[in-house]
Amino acid sequence: MSAPNRSSTNPPPFLLTGIPDLEVLHVWISIPFCIAYTTALLGNLLVLLAVGLDRSLHEPMFCFIAMLAVIDLLFSTAIVPKMLGVFWLDSREIGFEACFIQMFFIHTFTAVESGVLLAMSLDRYVAICHPLRYSTVVTGPRAVQAGLLSLARGVGAMIPLMCLLTSLPYCNSRVIPHSYCDHMAVVGLACADTAPSHRYSLSVATLLVGTDSAFITFSYCMILRAVLRLPFHKARLKALGTCGSHIFVILIFYVGGLLSMYLQMFTLGLAPHVQVLVADLYLTVPPMLNPLIYGIKVKQIQEGICKLLGQLAGPRSSHAA
Repeated sequence: MSAPNRSSTNPPPFLLTGIPDLEVLHVWISIPFCIAYTTALLGNLLVLLAVGLDRSLHEPMFCFIAMLAVIDLLFSTAIVPKMLGVFWLDSREIGFEACFIQMFFIHTFTAVESGVLLAMSLDRYVAICHPLRYSTVVTGPRAVQAGLLSLARGVGAMIPLMCLLTSLPYCNSRVIPHSYCDHMAVVGLACADTAPSHRYSLSVATLLVGTDSAFITFSYCMILRAVLRLPFHKARLKALGTCGSHIFVILIFYVGGLLSMYLQMFTLGLAPHVQVLVADLYLTVPPMLNPLIYGIKVKQIQEGICKLLGQLAGPRSSHAA
C-alpha cells in the first residue's frame, strides 16, 4: 500500500470511469445527456430573460422561479461538461481540488434548491390560505432575503463537510467508478476512518432536506385543506393550477434524490452501471424539466417567454422585410 497523500502539496488527480462496463457505448449514451444539457441551458435562460425583462413578472413567486433557473444553470454546468468530456474525449482525469470543488457545488446547490422550494411552498401557502395578507407578508425584498438565506445555509453546511473530506488520506485506487465526483464513490477511496464525515453528511441531509420536506408537506396539506373549502369549482381549479407546477417540481427533486441516494447506499444487487445511470439522470433531468414545467404550467411565464421570443424575432423580420 502506498503512503497516504495527506502531506502531499500536489495530490495526484482522480480518474473518472464514466458509465462502468458501458465504456464502448459512451458516445451513444452522451447524446441524451447533451440534449438535456442544451435544453436546460436554453430553457432556464429563457425563463430568466422573461422574468427579468417583463415588469409584470417582478413578483415574489416569479423571483423564486428565477432563482431555481439560476440554480439549475450553475448545477448542470458544474457536472455535465466534464461528464461529456469523459464520454466524448475520454478525458477521465480530474484534479484533486477540482473533484472536491465539483462535489461542493453539487451538495451546495442541492441544499440551496431545497431551501428555495421551501420558500416557494410558503409563498403559495400565504397566497392561498391568507390572501389578504399576501402583499404585506411576501414582498420582493423578503423573497431575495429567502434566496440569500438558502445560499448562506447551503454554503455554511457544506464547508465543514469539504474540510472533513479533503483532510482524509486517499492512498487507495484513484479511480472513481462514476461520471462525476460522487460523494460516496470518492469517500470509498479513503484509507482512513470515514465515520466522522459519514455522520456529518447524514446529519446535514436529515436536518436540511428532512426539515424542508416536512415543512413543504405541511404547507401543501394546509393549502389542499383551504382549497377544498372554496365554494366555487372554478376557484378550486385556479388555486390548484397555481400549485400544480410547484408540486411537480418538488416531487421530481425529492423523490428522484431519495431514489438516487437509496440506490447508492443499498445496491440491491443492481449492476454498477444502473446505479451510475440513475445518479446521472437525477443530476441532469430536473434542470431540463423545470423550465419546461414552468413554461407550460405557469401562464404568466409562458406569456413572458412568447413575448420575449416575439421581440427577438421582430427585429429580424423587419430587417428581412
